[in-house]
Amino acid sequence: MSDASDDDRREMLRQVRRIQVRTDRMVTDVMAGGYTSVFRGAGIEFDEVREFAPGDDVRSVDWNVTARAGRPFVKKFMEERELTVMLVLDVSPSTTFGTDPEPRGGGAERARTVRETAALVCGCFAFAAARNNDKAGMITFTDRIERYVPAKKGRRHVLRLIREAYAQEHQGRGTDVAQALDYAGRIQRRRAVVIVVSDFLAPLPDKQLRVLANRHDVIAVRIRDPHTDRLPDAGLLRLRDPETGRDALVDTASRRVRDEVARRMQAERLRLDEACKRAGVDVLEVETRGSVADPIVKFFRMRDRRGSKR
Repeated sequence: MSDASDDDRREMLRQVRRIQVRTDRMVTDVMAGGYTSVFRGAGIEFDEVREFAPGDDVRSVDWNVTARAGRPFVKKFMEERELTVMLVLDVSPSTTFGTDPEPRGGGAERARTVRETAALVCGCFAFAAARNNDKAGMITFTDRIERYVPAKKGRRHVLRLIREAYAQEHQGRGTDVAQALDYAGRIQRRRAVVIVVSDFLAPLPDKQLRVLANRHDVIAVRIRDPHTDRLPDAGLLRLRDPETGRDALVDTASRRVRDEVARRMQAERLRLDEACKRAGVDVLEVETRGSVADPIVKFFRMRDRRGSKR
């Protein structure tokens, strides 16, 4: 038993290290510039006082300095660059799902679990923050708050966040997104970029999402395994809900059953999109197979074209 546990622990550490190396490389190669262009600081701060020039806004005149100098001066402000990235990560049992885990022939990359893909996403954002001297923190949740890691700077801190994202053991069995959003709003008082990473198989609550988005720049990252959208034609399958433990015998040979599953999953995706649209929240979707960096870079470009939220 102890040998198996030691083997599991060593494999987990190898996975964490692999995620660290891959996310660091992705940020270095393709993501760093995009991050800087679309995320802004928390506000503006005073820079200096200078003499009034044609075209200056009269509302920026510093009347005290103007009175002393006998000619008009204005206050100059600069954007406060430093910001905080808070990762709100779903670690509920459903995130252990992954199909086709072994690589196919020709050296193709194996599919990742939802949990591993989420860890890669978190690592990408955390490394991008570290490269820009910003802080990154993390809240992990199931049907309870599992862990809160306060935001800090530095690459060593990023490695801790990746370990929390991929290797943390959890106590809860279900998923409570509303509680996680409430908690994020309570502990993150200053404006931040709040990135909610989940498979979103549980509903995204409108009220809590709107409240959080009113104060922060909120992004919903949906981790999607394509096989959850459509069942394979594989005959009778015994399926288990990882969060309730309930089993069900499903006839996947039935086209009606497969179509109904596809319809329900599509409806869930539309509900997520509509909830985020109502709250003014952007949605980023990342699949468990293929590049993680590509959809993030595409997302950055979209935000840059549109103009980032302030």
